[in-house]
Amino acid sequence: MSSDFTHAADLVYASDRDRFLASLFAREEPRAGLMALYAFNLEIGRIRELVSEPLPGEVRLQWWRDLLEGTEHGEVQANPVANALLQTAATYKLPRFALTAMVDARVFDLYNDPMPSLNDLEGYCGETASALIQLACLVLNNGDEPDTAEIAGHAGVAYGLCGLMRALPWHAARGQMFLPKDLLERHGVDTAPVFKGETTPQLAAALTELREHTRHHLKRVREGASDLPTRLKPAFLPVALVEPFLKRMEKPGHDPLQTPIELSRLHRQWTLWRASRKPGAGI
Repeated sequence: MSSDFTHAADLVYASDRDRFLASLFAREEPRAGLMALYAFNLEIGRIRELVSEPLPGEVRLQWWRDLLEGTEHGEVQANPVANALLQTAATYKLPRFALTAMVDARVFDLYNDPMPSLNDLEGYCGETASALIQLACLVLNNGDEPDTAEIAGHAGVAYGLCGLMRALPWHAARGQMFLPKDLLERHGVDTAPVFKGETTPQLAAALTELREHTRHHLKRVREGASDLPTRLKPAFLPVALVEPFLKRMEKPGHDPLQTPIELSRLHRQWTLWRASRKPGAGI
């Protein structure tokens, strides 16, 4: 593994341990490509945390967009994640439009605009988490297009929705709301208390509906992935953590704005191992 891919693997190990562990269940050959893909996802996903206002974030996203569209950047050679991603994209014939769409979706992260609807939120998860799963399947399938687009779509939405509910305390603290406007209005949620860290009955009801919707997508994955090839399973393994997270959210007395939802490292490792032994996607 070259130094660029080693750097990508170190980044994923430090900041996306679940996908790192899931990749260990893959064949050795494609692991480096998975690390490059997951490191790229981390790089564009954390831009909001690195900038103080949207414009510098837009510039950083444009850099990645230009890179994927073939615009020369002299500093690319100094960016190991970019180098590893370009090599992976070439080796496994990753569609540049899917990678660019991942970049474009992250523009929403830079602003505090409300998510308009549940359909828009599913689209956001589709262009980020679902796309990442489908691209990982391409890597695991040696560049041949697998018949996993629909399953990856549902899996990514479930994983993305769960992640956004887990991140609610941090998003609310900075005045950002990923929960869709139509869902909030349906339950009469006033966002002012939410941004102050106050959980209302209305917010609790909205989150209950969103958890039910997340489980709907998990069910679709289980129904459609019964004959998923073993070689593709590592792309889906992190989704096995969604149900345990949802159950933690439903514990009596849980405050979604004050109590971060976590699982111990041992619990996560055991869940991923158990999922790897199950048929289908292991969810």
